Amino acid sequence: MIGKLKGTIDSFGEDHLILDVHGVGYQVFCPSRVLQQLPRAGEAAVLFIETIVREDMIRLYGFASEVEREWFRLLMTVQGVGAKVALAVLGVMKASDVATAIALGDKTALSRAPGVGKRVAERLVIELKDKAPGYSALDADTLAVAQTVSENVAARPVAEAVSALSNLGYAPAQASAAVAKAVKSAGEGATTETLIRLGLKELAVQ
Repeated sequence: MIGKLKGTIDSFGEDHLILDVHGVGYQVFCPSRVLQQLPRAGEAAVLFIETIVREDMIRLYGFASEVEREWFRLLMTVQGVGAKVALAVLGVMKASDVATAIALGDKTALSRAPGVGKRVAERLVIELKDKAPGYSALDADTLAVAQTVSENVAARPVAEAVSALSNLGYAPAQASAAVAKAVKSAGEGATTETLIRLGLKELAVQ
């Protein structure tokens, strides 16, 4: 089984690339976000590979990290999520952002991926919520505060700050995480204005 490929990029397709490894061209399907971040044709690249074997095909899927590949596997354990949908999710969100969205129950963020409707987003949250915190970019304390925010049981300034950031175009998971970090920095008695200011500062460095 192929676990990793290192070679030279030969060419790009709409949803894949051809990676030349010692004269052998491997067709590797990747999330759109990964394809956009890869070097140009003729340059070296390393991809972590998941091989899927079916009766009528053998297909390679490539990712920028082992964590990303692991999330591809996890996503496909959910009913209604195949390789195409899993790739779409990882095409619009980094693995850590997928984990954070699931941990916070942010179905809106997950639904931005093509092929992920309301029901699939709900299943992703329900079936993977226990696994998500370990992969989130947020530390346990921040995630706990953010989960409180997302469940709408937070104090008024916190809820107002999250709403304000969401109105500026940030995803609910992003807004909740930023405000959670602001609360840790400024304290639970911080005003809405302070939390918005600190939250924007957190979002600016992401």
